[in-house]
Amino acid sequence: MNRQLFVGPIIHSDPQGRLDVLQRAAILVENGKIINISENPKPGDINADYVRVLSAGQFLIPGFVDGHIHAAQFPNLGIGYNKCLLEWLETYTFPIEKKYADSAFAELVYEAVVKRTLTMGTTTACYFASLHTESSLILAKQAVKYGQRCLVGKVNMNHSRKDGYCESTKESIAGTTKMIKEIAELNSSLIMPVITPRFALSCDMELMTELGKLAKEMKVHVQTHISENLDEIEAVTTAYKEYPSYAAVYDAAGLLTNKTVLAHGIHLGDSELALLKSRGSAVIHCPSSNTCLRSGLCDVQRLKDRGLKIGLGTDISGGDSSCMLNVMRAALQVSYHLSILTPGYTPLNYKDVFHLATLGGATALAMQDEIGSFVPGKQFDALVIDLNGSNGPLDNLIEYTLENRLERLIHSGDDRNIVEVYVAGHRVK
Repeated sequence: MNRQLFVGPIIHSDPQGRLDVLQRAAILVENGKIINISENPKPGDINADYVRVLSAGQFLIPGFVDGHIHAAQFPNLGIGYNKCLLEWLETYTFPIEKKYADSAFAELVYEAVVKRTLTMGTTTACYFASLHTESSLILAKQAVKYGQRCLVGKVNMNHSRKDGYCESTKESIAGTTKMIKEIAELNSSLIMPVITPRFALSCDMELMTELGKLAKEMKVHVQTHISENLDEIEAVTTAYKEYPSYAAVYDAAGLLTNKTVLAHGIHLGDSELALLKSRGSAVIHCPSSNTCLRSGLCDVQRLKDRGLKIGLGTDISGGDSSCMLNVMRAALQVSYHLSILTPGYTPLNYKDVFHLATLGGATALAMQDEIGSFVPGKQFDALVIDLNGSNGPLDNLIEYTLENRLERLIHSGDDRNIVEVYVAGHRVK
């Protein structure tokens, strides 16, 4: 099936975050790539091997981009929100991640993660795995099997730990290099490696510097955490007294590039924002986990005003849902709370979070030329949304505009309203 034609209403964002709404359009897809978009097509205008005409109440939006998700933590979803970050890591996260030494366990969990997130409409995910190279590759293979676009990172941690969940610098570099090469050998255009130092408290400067060199040499993405929790920031400041800020530590190691994504960034200082902007690095806003672990309220408007690239992340299992619709709602709630605390503050709206979950997320991952919106030349990663009363929690009791329907989806819809999911033109739900 080389040429596919999708006919119906479409909504996506432009690079400035404005909605582009077409009441009736035709998207022509060839070998997974968008070839042409036309408005108000007539029957027979375009020849295709497969034609999908959306029914009343349905519309197309781009697939969701989850910019920060811990696949290895999936079994812990919904557990441990009585603790804050550093205690939560010790009590729940590190023990579950140790289990991925068992490849059978990794296969069980990672299959579930990929299938579940695809069902939720996540067509692109930026995954943290665990320290284990072989099980990290299992995650990549599961994504290939089920057709999800993703970045997969083997976690790096060389600071010694009593529980043994750590590695030497040599082991860390060797495992990461092996993962990069073996992902390339999968020969899938959907899967990319991402270098993944957990955070500055898990890695010493030698390891982070070697990882920075590897990222430059192999031309791959980098992901890590930054300024999530005040105790974490204090510990980083104490451990790296010679550097003026948390961001400066990563910069000294060569880890801040235009393909770097930094999760959280709640408490970044002005000088750090300027540094990240100058390097082209992105912040992934994780409102659910920031709330569940009581790390703080991230001011996304401040990050936007400083010109940073920003995406959204579920951050499971710090976050309490693998559904990007729930993360969009959490981002709105956090912004509303900031507006309550700060008179005159303008909160985010549904258009803003829709952009962050689609083209904004693609831009954060330096993939804006490939995904995130419906533009000729991009991959057809798309969701068919159905807000008819028989699907999901919404009842249609009056007539709604197309923009109203998107607004209702974001504020009150769920994964039942996502009836079809396409990645590179392949239907995966």
